[in-house]
Amino acid sequence: MKILVVEDEPKTLNAIRQGLEETQFEVDIAYDGLIAKRLALKNSYAVIITDVIIPGLNGFELIRQLRAQGVTTPILLLTALGESSDKVMGFDAGTDQYLTKPFQFAELLARVRSLTKRSTQVAMTAQTLRFSGIEMNLDAKTVRRDGQVIDLTAREFALLEYLLRNQGRVMSKVDIAERVWDLNFDAGTNVVEVYINYLRKKIDKDFPKKLIHTQFGMGYVLKEE
Repeated sequence: MKILVVEDEPKTLNAIRQGLEETQFEVDIAYDGLIAKRLALKNSYAVIITDVIIPGLNGFELIRQLRAQGVTTPILLLTALGESSDKVMGFDAGTDQYLTKPFQFAELLARVRSLTKRSTQVAMTAQTLRFSGIEMNLDAKTVRRDGQVIDLTAREFALLEYLLRNQGRVMSKVDIAERVWDLNFDAGTNVVEVYINYLRKKIDKDFPKKLIHTQFGMGYVLKEE
């Protein structure tokens, strides 16, 4: 499981990272709220741990903006602020748990493990597919890229779902036609090319990083450049 830790104090950050890695978690780090927001929108994390007083966006605002953009990842707010009003502000922003410094790592780990259980349950319920900033909720039939809502037709949704489930694999036009359209492939039709083009206009056109690629003579693949 991967965890994002947002902390601008190097000693605290390194201690948390070392402890989590020693207990078999993968850890991404961010020193300010703006970098943390980009990482949280791009990647899938089991838990986000963030301090309140960080550069860029403070912890409260970071949580508020992530929740507003549909990020449901459990969040642990880690801070030296211990006043009741600060805790209320954190919960109002959308944090799940609150831990006041100084703390024992064993307590932090217990809270992280509790939140990862919830994260797994949420992921199973929501049935969410993610790849490089794309987030598809199979229950709600919604798609976002970097937090931005993407409106798709039913067929475009099915095509993107197939590509997401096979990310990094080159899928031939025959494979796509048979799985997405449930039809025997007619070499004379260009329906796959047409819908790939529709999808590119919605998924890739307005974003600097292109994700849908053509492998000439072989098919199409969802991957980072």
